[in-house]
Amino acid sequence: MPPDPNDPDIAITVVVPAFNEAQRLRRGFARLQPFLEELDVEHTEFVIVDDGSTDDTAREALAVYGGLPHRLVVQQPSNRGKGAAVRLGVAVARGERVLAVDADMAIDPRHYRAMIDELDRADLVAGSRAHDGHLRYESRTRTVAGRVFNRLVRHYTGVTLVDTQCGAKAFRRGPARLLGLLGMVDGFAYDAEFFLLARQLGLTVLAHPVTWEDVAGSSVHLRSAPLAMIADLRTLPRTRHVNPVVVAAADVSPESVAHAARGARVQGLVIARGAEDALIVLSRDDAIGATSIAAAIGGAVRTTDVAGLVGRAIEAV
Repeated sequence: MPPDPNDPDIAITVVVPAFNEAQRLRRGFARLQPFLEELDVEHTEFVIVDDGSTDDTAREALAVYGGLPHRLVVQQPSNRGKGAAVRLGVAVARGERVLAVDADMAIDPRHYRAMIDELDRADLVAGSRAHDGHLRYESRTRTVAGRVFNRLVRHYTGVTLVDTQCGAKAFRRGPARLLGLLGMVDGFAYDAEFFLLARQLGLTVLAHPVTWEDVAGSSVHLRSAPLAMIADLRTLPRTRHVNPVVVAAADVSPESVAHAARGARVQGLVIARGAEDALIVLSRDDAIGATSIAAAIGGAVRTTDVAGLVGRAIEAV
């Protein structure tokens, strides 16, 4: 039986994107294990997204996380990128608080509970490895490259965070879903796009200082990945984030939307409520699903951009 998408016992979802991580999942879990009780493991689910791996990542994920009470391994049919994997994990998340972390748990897991608790006063909490306003890596070359990339992020997005690429971020589920539905960057620069969209939507973002360890064995290609990230950054100022929506009554119930969504075989939606109406936001390739949902709840289908969502209350379905 598939997990209940509205299970009230799930408070937190930990999303773990993984590409060819069969050799590092067990070591990452060992770093996490001492802090599982702090996460209240009985009410936390772990969603491991195998991003089209060519090794035994999915099988190893089932072996490593199989002893936990709530876990789900989802497989992408092909490798799409970290951003696509995180968006998929967020789409199936059941917890009202979502934590996205790297498979190697390089960010010290002792910080995870505090980041989740910070969501009492923010929509998005970004782990930050920067200290005294500077981000330093284990080598001078990587440190300089990191600072150059951060300047490019500021230039193309207006985002002022010093560390946008930290491998630990916490979200409220509604805003996380909305960022996932709007996002278009599949690769490693997805973080910069998320922060850009958060700024445009007026979401509250906090930076939370973390410590980290440089864990060997990453599948990131240090030559090609930065070039791809810069290419993605350069497209962001020209990107139009436009999605199909169903316009419904302002008081439309989440239950009726969820029922209609199941009938249309779509998931991972949000309701963006305003004073006069509610917009049910779908992914950009779910126009047919939008038509089905509109027919079921008596709504109308149109599209909206980011500006049309500003100031609305965001609720995950």
